[in-house]
This record gives sequence, structure tokens and C-alpha cells, in this order.
Amino acid sequence: YYGRGVPRDYGEAVRWYRASAEQGDATAQYNLSNMYHLGHGVRRDDAIAVRWCRKSAEQGDAAAQCSLGASYVSGKGVPWDYLGMACQRAQRNYGEAFRWYSKAAAQDYAAAECGLGFMYYHGYGVQQDFTEAVRWYRKAAEQGDANAQYYLGFRYYNGQGVPRDYVQAHMWMSLAARATGKQNDDAVSGLDLIAKNMTPEQIAEAKRLSGEWKPREAPATAPENPVRW
Repeated sequence: YYGRGVPRDYGEAVRWYRASAEQGDATAQYNLSNMYHLGHGVRRDDAIAVRWCRKSAEQGDAAAQCSLGASYVSGKGVPWDYLGMACQRAQRNYGEAFRWYSKAAAQDYAAAECGLGFMYYHGYGVQQDFTEAVRWYRKAAEQGDANAQYYLGFRYYNGQGVPRDYVQAHMWMSLAARATGKQNDDAVSGLDLIAKNMTPEQIAEAKRLSGEWKPREAPATAPENPVRW
């Protein structure tokens, strides 16, 4: 898969992942799910991706449980909720998403904790609760999850679930802005928005806090799989 010691070959990666997955290895099942989700070495197929992801999730793999939760949020590859409604919206099942996110979050898996924050914030699959959303966003943000840091920054900026605090908002948004990809661009824009409401002294304090910040380590039992999506 990575091209380490051999030429990169997704087809060969799939062959070996499948050989292990069919013997019941949870990590291989999760990785094979990712290959189908991304279309690496096989034709992209969300339904097959979810099938292998579920096998892994049912064995307790936190990454797979989180991915399965995300699949139920997006409605991709999961069974329809309503017979005959051939549209993606009908496939979404927020109750199932919440259930699988919760299983992964119980293992302190940061992305799932962020997912639960998202569910509580929007009231998807659970009663809307900004305070509970912040609690889960914080757990993920403290592990260094950039998405959670971004959302937590805006919760402090808007005073949703916590008292409004521009220093804390700036600190968390600054941490999110260090990430790469689209989240980085959004966080940089958010950082500029927050800074407009702050004094130079407040900005200096926020920068000091972000400079001193260290991520909380997840438990040693948290699973680590080589392929992410």
C-alpha cells in the first residue's frame, strides 16, 4: 500500500488485506473497507466498504466503529431507512450513527468523540444539547483532533454550551489552523473573524496558550490502523 520496500501496488495490497480479512483479522477488514471506499486496487463500492467495516466494528475496532458511524451520517453504502425511497437522504440513520460513534468514543477514539459532538450540536439521533456537544468536542480537541478544535473554537466564539470567551476561541481555532487541508483554510478564516473582536492583549494571551498547549494522550489500548479515510 505504501510502496515501502516494494513498488506501490494497490491491487497487491487488496489481495493481502483480503487474505487476512477473510480469516477474521479486524484491522485487515477495516483496511480492506478503506480500499473499497477509496477505490484503491478495486472498483469503488460503498456497500462493500460498509460490509467489511461492519465486520471490523463488530469485533471492537474503534476506527471501524467511527467510520461506520460516519457512513450512517452520510447515508453511503448503508441500507435504506424507508422502502422505495431511492435517495441518499432516506439512507441516513442518525440513531445508528450515534450508536457506533458511542462505541468508538467509549475507547476514547478522538474522531468519534468529535462525531458525537456533531450529533449533539445538531440534534441528530439525540436531543440537541450544546453543553454536551462541547463536552465531546473538548475530549477530541484535547487529543489534537483538528475538526474538534475548529468546532470548539466557534462554540467559545458564539457562547454555545460555554460562556463566550474570545481568548479560548482564538486558542482552539489557532490549533485547528495548524492542520492541513480544507479544515486549515476554514480555521484560518475563523481565526481572522475571532481576532477582530479581541484586544492586542487578548490575542497575545491566546497565542501564549496555544504555544504552550500539549495534546492529551489517548489510552495505550486505542487501536492504530495504517489506512485512514
